[in-house]
Amino acid sequence: MQPVSTIRIDGREMKFIDLPASAGDDLARLPHIHRLLLENVLRTSADDAMTSRAAILDWLASGGSEREIAFLPSRVLMHDTTCGPALVDIAAMRSALAEAGHDPALLNPVLQVDVSTDHSLAVDAYAVPGAMQRNIANEYRRNAERYEFMKWATNSLSNFRVHPPGTGIMHTLNLERLATIVTERDGWLIPDTLIGTDSHTPMINGIGVLAWGVGGIEAESVFFGMPVMLRVPDVVGVRLTGRLRDGVTATDLALTVTEHLRRVDLADRFVEFFGPGVSTLSAGDRAVVANMTPEFGANSGYFPVDAASVTYLRQTGRSASHCAMVEAYCRRQGLWFDPDQNPVFTNTVDLDLSQVEVSVAGPRRPQDRITASATAAATHAMRGAPVPTPEGQAPDGAVAIAAITSCTNTSDPRLLVAAGLVARKARALGLKPPAYVKTSMAPGSPTAQRYLERAGLLADLEAVGFGIVGYGCTTCIGNSGPLPETAVQAQAAGRLQVAVLSGNRNFPGRVHPQLEAGFLASPPLVVAFALAGDVERDILHDDIAPGVRLSDLWPTGAEIDAALALATDAGDYAVAYDQAEASELWRDLKAPDTALFPWDAASTYIRRPPFADFPRARPTRISATAILVLGDDITTDHISPAGAISARSEAGDYLTARGESADDLNVFSSRRGNWEAMLRGLFTNKSVRNLLGEAIPPGSTVLPDGQVLPLWRAAEFYREQQVPVVIVAGERYGMGSSRDWAAKGAALLGTRAVLATSFERIHRANLIGMGVVPIRLPQGVTPQTLKLGMGDTIELSLNPADLAPRGAIEFQVIRADNTAERFSGTLAIETSLEVNTLSKGGLMPLILENAVNAYEQHRSAVC
Repeated sequence: MQPVSTIRIDGREMKFIDLPASAGDDLARLPHIHRLLLENVLRTSADDAMTSRAAILDWLASGGSEREIAFLPSRVLMHDTTCGPALVDIAAMRSALAEAGHDPALLNPVLQVDVSTDHSLAVDAYAVPGAMQRNIANEYRRNAERYEFMKWATNSLSNFRVHPPGTGIMHTLNLERLATIVTERDGWLIPDTLIGTDSHTPMINGIGVLAWGVGGIEAESVFFGMPVMLRVPDVVGVRLTGRLRDGVTATDLALTVTEHLRRVDLADRFVEFFGPGVSTLSAGDRAVVANMTPEFGANSGYFPVDAASVTYLRQTGRSASHCAMVEAYCRRQGLWFDPDQNPVFTNTVDLDLSQVEVSVAGPRRPQDRITASATAAATHAMRGAPVPTPEGQAPDGAVAIAAITSCTNTSDPRLLVAAGLVARKARALGLKPPAYVKTSMAPGSPTAQRYLERAGLLADLEAVGFGIVGYGCTTCIGNSGPLPETAVQAQAAGRLQVAVLSGNRNFPGRVHPQLEAGFLASPPLVVAFALAGDVERDILHDDIAPGVRLSDLWPTGAEIDAALALATDAGDYAVAYDQAEASELWRDLKAPDTALFPWDAASTYIRRPPFADFPRARPTRISATAILVLGDDITTDHISPAGAISARSEAGDYLTARGESADDLNVFSSRRGNWEAMLRGLFTNKSVRNLLGEAIPPGSTVLPDGQVLPLWRAAEFYREQQVPVVIVAGERYGMGSSRDWAAKGAALLGTRAVLATSFERIHRANLIGMGVVPIRLPQGVTPQTLKLGMGDTIELSLNPADLAPRGAIEFQVIRADNTAERFSGTLAIETSLEVNTLSKGGLMPLILENAVNAYEQHRSAVC
């Protein structure tokens, strides 16, 4: 029997699941993450609540568990480029239901789904008056069909809300407007919990909301009432002590945490911060750190609720009564943070905040933190010493892109104010970035403009090239727009061009397909590097301009505090968002109002996909060909691109053949509703090397007869021959963004299994959602040691009866000369639900089957 108690809030008696009564003395020993999971299972798992309670409390004995629990979040958060493919799936599943004689309205979200429209804005115009308006106009022109499709969803689906372009990045929107920490629902008080279809969803962990990122495919199942199944999670505790020194930013801390935690095995593990150092950090500081969760490889980066969380709610315009309710509930429930408490953790990592230094990460991975002084050494190690530069041209090591971008850092007003103060001091000294630097600022929400103007800093930022270009992800996800011609010429001459951005990822080609190097930095450091014009100096000690050093520009903590005091007004938030939500451009978009989406065969944006259908039988014993053999660190950016579509590409040929202008093919992230365009973009990142042969172009493979073909054409060949394919990869396969298209693309290639040294969590789950079996290679076996070649095949059994969470799986490699080698891998499957999903061929067939079964059971009960 679940213990239910009441608490009086504003004169009303509210019910809640009583955690102290349920867990007793064990509650204080549990990580806060497990306390929240305990509340969730007691409230939502009617039949298995007490079994799940026992599983969570038993975890204390060893700090680990093999038992499963079901998690039902209170809401789902998406962005437009994950929402679009998910909506295409839902529209296709509704069509499949109708064709099978069922009511398409059987598919409706059963919990609140919020969608931001933040991933399509590109930096076409910058550093000129009216740049933001021009970029927004281009955004609507390029994406009108997708946006109309999203409006169809708002008209046709219940519990579905789209926040239009201009309302900011999803994680900032979540922090400033959507998150409640504690929610009132039907007379109950419950913790605010969610899943999001973006890997940076844990940013909301910074204010004490438990959330993590999943792929769009998994989110679709939650839409329709299926829980997220997970083992009682391992939780790694990060004990923070000390205090950040003056001049050190939250960005520096986030990069340091990322560096440290990437050394720890965090696969399918959660992270929770504790210790006295936590209390020295603001909610903004914590959110910056939590945002980097996917970069340090965990499910969460959780900071429990405390006074800083409530202060943040108050500062962003939440009511006094709501703030009081949050504090009263969390204190009563044992969810209020105590810096002296030491819960049980799977293992613990220590970090002294006073040791954090001014840092950047790069030039190729976010975990590669270095002191900000060391950028020149990092680029020299990458490409050798710089080459001489003719006068008047962009030098080797030039900053081609300097972008204040991304939810990671622009959600924290302190960091933007710091950037503004650097700009103010630079402006007073008459400094500007060199003409070859492309500068831009895209804050996380429209409130940024208000507080920067109130502090008098927006004009200073504009004066040094950092005017607002829009509110969206922009450069951080590769929507950086065209490179300056000077950078293109420098690249052609063999001179390295670099991006410096306040984002969260810098994989080669992510920021811009032509840029191999990038450094992640705090917003004030981005301004400093833009003014310097290159990374070939010690930014902390060398001159930025003749006679001017960073110390002349860098603001003190007191200066930042004073500017923040001028900038802060809790009334900004509701007004700014209300105005953005009332967008006339959005209101004027036309959209159908029908249960079934009217597919247009001529559309190049919205195409009905072949995989959103009822379960189909597939062979279980397979002899497969490796269509791709890949090395380590293949990210979802490498697999499924997001940036601009080149007219000189397979996807470009496909689109221009259908009437699209070769001069403006938009970005891949806007084409995710068109499976044919996306299929042609798979693995085309120029960093991808297919180890099946020498000099195979990115996005291509070699057939057994030696013929080299684009992947999509090779997939057609193998499909016609009824030959299944597999992908073989190295360490950390699928790291990076949560984009489900990386898994959908694999499925469309005919991939039945991916054999990798290790997997990143979200991509592993996405593969299962698409019916693709993830298999970990045996210890010591790598793609290189397998030495797969043309004519080799891999034999294995994918019989659902033989699949088990983390079970062994035997496979053998049959060489072209008919010799055989046997291996024993491990299934990268974590739960029984994932086994069931694979048995049905993926989540979409399972969702359809469940919808029909639920309807039939209801009809039988009524009859």
